[in-house]
Amino acid sequence: MAKKRLFGTDGVRGKANATLTIDLAMKLGTAVGDWIRSRSAMPAAGEYARPFVVIGRDTRLSCDMLESALTAGLTSRGVDVQCIGTAPTPAVSHCVSTMMASAGFVISASHNPYYDNGIKLFGPDGRKLPDIVEDEIERFIDSPCTDPVSPDHIGTIVRSARPVESYVQHVCATVSAPSEPHPLKGLSIVLDCANGAAYEVAPAIFEQLGADVALLHASPDGLNINVECGSTHPDTMAQTVRALKATAGLAFDGDADRVILSDENGNIINGDRMLAIIGKHLYSQGLLYGKVVVATIMSNVGLEKALEPEGIRLHRTDVGDRYVSAAMDGLHASIGGEQSGHILLPHLTPTGDGIVTGLQVLKVMKEHQKSLSELAAVVQDYPQELKSVTVTDRVSWTTDEDIQSAIIESIEELGKPEWLSVRASGTEPLIRVMAQGTDEAVVSRVVGRLIGLVTEKYGVVV
Repeated sequence: MAKKRLFGTDGVRGKANATLTIDLAMKLGTAVGDWIRSRSAMPAAGEYARPFVVIGRDTRLSCDMLESALTAGLTSRGVDVQCIGTAPTPAVSHCVSTMMASAGFVISASHNPYYDNGIKLFGPDGRKLPDIVEDEIERFIDSPCTDPVSPDHIGTIVRSARPVESYVQHVCATVSAPSEPHPLKGLSIVLDCANGAAYEVAPAIFEQLGADVALLHASPDGLNINVECGSTHPDTMAQTVRALKATAGLAFDGDADRVILSDENGNIINGDRMLAIIGKHLYSQGLLYGKVVVATIMSNVGLEKALEPEGIRLHRTDVGDRYVSAAMDGLHASIGGEQSGHILLPHLTPTGDGIVTGLQVLKVMKEHQKSLSELAAVVQDYPQELKSVTVTDRVSWTTDEDIQSAIIESIEELGKPEWLSVRASGTEPLIRVMAQGTDEAVVSRVVGRLIGLVTEKYGVVV
């Protein structure tokens, strides 16, 4: 049986102190140290130009523990560590690329509960590492280097949040200019920071840009990250926007690489609408290269229809920002993202950034002198249904003749193969079925049939 990959779709994930342990974090640190050493020569005796990495984290209780183990592994391999403290994932990405670090780490489980955590890696360019490099690092975990680092080459640790200031100025510069340093003046914005990594940085950015900010869920205690707040629970944010008669609202997830918006009426604005708003604006500016927007199979048919009048093509990928990013590279696309609000804008930032995304939408509002509800109305939702079933086996369905025949038949009914997704969860014993199209009855029938078949053959008996 093939060995299961340590890295998932977004780094190494697990329950803190159970599956994601200090032992695993230290092994990962030593493995990355070995990988860095294998790619660059170590300094000679008496020299101090060691390679270094950047580490940032969110607000989970387990982050201190995992950071300590990770830095111990790295320094034991002769790698210096710059710990920038609590910072959004895109801030770490920015610091890695601008400081010319060898790699970057983010200790976060994104939108998951506090008891989960994760470690994700960035390369020197500030982008997530491709699978082939992650596999190289895993080989170093299985076969660590036996050549120890001499005592005079052991790495050091510097703890300073100062590098994050560079990220703040970079984000502000994506919408401001010397002639207009306060482009958000006159806007009232509700920010839900999910008690996560953006709780200090986000309000600082929006206030610096001139917005009147109402702050929600910005008091982390190590346990309340993502609890009934943030991008996965944006209702409180939307209600507050309506109650305060604010211009708009933004709800980030725990590491602030994604955002969900609310218009002035308290209506939720998801990633599909953000892709349409920003994508069509880029097209009007002559900046939508290839006339293509990249999204996943989960994006609603309404996004396709919204882009059609300008002849903009929607290219779909598997679920996961790494697949969106890879497709964007191949197509030289200007924008891509997911319905969850994880938007990629490579001309502005090397990774998904919820704060940058929100600012770009507000920038379009200001330039076109339109409310968010007016801009978002360009996308009209079509029937879409998603259901999951808990299974005993996440693999066998892929070769099951009955299920595969039903999938082929369902695609014919829906009209397009990209309108049906049957996939196993990467982290849970679930099979998810999502269908969409122009006919609600067909969509519902397809999902019901496939869920019923998977349940019959592989469902967990309660």
